[in-house]
Amino acid sequence: MRNARVFMQRILFSFSLVAAAGILFTACKKDNGSNVPNTVSGLMAFNLAPDVSSLGISLSGNKLTNNSLDFTNFTGNYLQIYPGERTIESYDFATDSAIASSTFNFENDKFFSLFLIGNKGVYQNLVVKDDFDSLSSASGQAYIRYINAIPDSTAPTVTISGSDSTGNNTVSSFGSVSPFTAVSPGDITIGASNESTISVTRTFSVESGKAYTALLLGDPASSDSTTALQIKYIENGTLSN
Repeated sequence: MRNARVFMQRILFSFSLVAAAGILFTACKKDNGSNVPNTVSGLMAFNLAPDVSSLGISLSGNKLTNNSLDFTNFTGNYLQIYPGERTIESYDFATDSAIASSTFNFENDKFFSLFLIGNKGVYQNLVVKDDFDSLSSASGQAYIRYINAIPDSTAPTVTISGSDSTGNNTVSSFGSVSPFTAVSPGDITIGASNESTISVTRTFSVESGKAYTALLLGDPASSDSTTALQIKYIENGTLSN
């Protein structure tokens, strides 16, 4: 990923919300000449564990990617996977040693995010369904959610403000993922604070009809800018009516 130590590259992945037919993957559009079976789901994976520098992920024994994910890196878009109950194995790509194992039942024609979270030898695979079916671009709003991947025993208050938003102040425990919240297009500021070990903010611009995920991450005890507290964000995609 370009400039991965400075920021999380915003990646646009277009998808359509189609009534009765579910979600069509961009790679499956008719105009690209492909003939992909319709029994697929989409999975985007993230390495949010500050001391895991080389993450590999497999589903039911099959590698999700051929390359490792450094801390703060992600797959860049939604990868096509087979639905159903799958065994998820996170492992050190360099040594092939296990990091975390879990199972998850992936629904057909849906999108999911997989986050490796944790620190100092304690990790977990966190999978959430990205419920784009409930979102619409008709209102002209943007949508944002966040994950608290800061490995700290306290629960910071997360605030989202700006873009004519009324604000969103929520006490967020480690590993919690908020639902997508509508905000007006423009600059928004997201911050997390426990008035002690955690204090971090980030301002960025959001666009109408797009969905975003803010990543609250880093080790509060780290003095290294690469692994210290930070907020990054990605574009999950663009909604269409």
